[in-house]
Amino acid sequence: HVQLVESGGGSVQAGGSLRLACTHSGYYSSYCLGWFRQAPGKEREGVAAIDDDGSTTYADSVKGRFTISTDNGKNKLYLEMATLEPEDTAMYYCATLSRQYGGTWSCRLDRFGSWGQGTQVTVS
Repeated sequence: HVQLVESGGGSVQAGGSLRLACTHSGYYSSYCLGWFRQAPGKEREGVAAIDDDGSTTYADSVKGRFTISTDNGKNKLYLEMATLEPEDTAMYYCATLSRQYGGTWSCRLDRFGSWGQGTQVTVS
């Protein structure tokens, strides 16, 4: 069972930036690490994921604006968010995610295993 603790959320004006961090209890090759978000009244949306080889997957809605990265020596996962929009307002969760095979292995953005308590991001 992976433990995940998010930090770094807050309020920012549109066009601004935030960096979310996640401390995890260990990164194993059997899953991806990533982020999903959920706004009130909306469905959960996978945002970004990273595999143990460093390959990344992004939702179209954040591609080019968000960057996911890891520091495995510190058991940290990050989400750098730039050019934030009001539509990015949501609770953001660090999570483990499954993989899929379509010629090569890639992270799924729609199947989550464990996740943390979440951190709120508000863009006005």
